[in-house]
Amino acid sequence: MNSETLSPEALSTDKDSRQDNPALHSEAVNGQSVTLRDHVEKALHNYFDQLDGAPVQDVYQLVLSEVEAPLLEKVMAYTRNNQTRASIMLGLNRGTLRKKLKQYGLL
Repeated sequence: MNSETLSPEALSTDKDSRQDNPALHSEAVNGQSVTLRDHVEKALHNYFDQLDGAPVQDVYQLVLSEVEAPLLEKVMAYTRNNQTRASIMLGLNRGTLRKKLKQYGLL
């Protein structure tokens, strides 16, 4: 599946739809494919384990920035830095894309 035609269903959090979508699967672990969601869940589990009860704030923003920056980097590389194509691919307004690229030092 071409990533430019990735449907909203491809990013669904419904486990049944994720299992049927090879675009969101990565390497097999014990014969089963691992989804992006699985990776995020594992990373969050590790993060909370390492906190060992310490107080934490802004987890949402932390996760968002950890995912958004590499997403933007890869999409920009895929589109050869074509902001119009990247904004369409991401479903973002071009101005919003530029703002996010500046935010992460990618512009």
